Amino acid sequence: MAKRIVESFLDDIDGSDAEGTTRFSLDGTNYEIDLSGSNREKLERALAPFITKARAVRADRGARGRRAGAVSSRAVSREKSTEIRRWAKAQGLPVSERGRIASTVVEQYEAAH
Repeated sequence: MAKRIVESFLDDIDGSDAEGTTRFSLDGTNYEIDLSGSNREKLERALAPFITKARAVRADRGARGRRAGAVSSRAVSREKSTEIRRWAKAQGLPVSERGRIASTVVEQYEAAH
């Protein structure tokens, strides 16, 4: 018996098919979001006035270190993510079905356990 498993990415904004993952940073925090071509263009247009006036900076991990009070960006296992999502839903907290879990939700989970 043959089996075909298809993994597809959905646009995190509108749920349409995403063309890829877009990464960006702001104030030392790195973000990534799955976007369709049109939503990526919207993001690029929105940022264009700022990017044209900004200076590109090479990432230098060693010199900066961590920001004070920054939450650890350690990866959460799939099993723990499922457990956190289940707990958050039971607490009435907003949590997505997939993707990264908000650090505030993870912090609340860890404080409760």
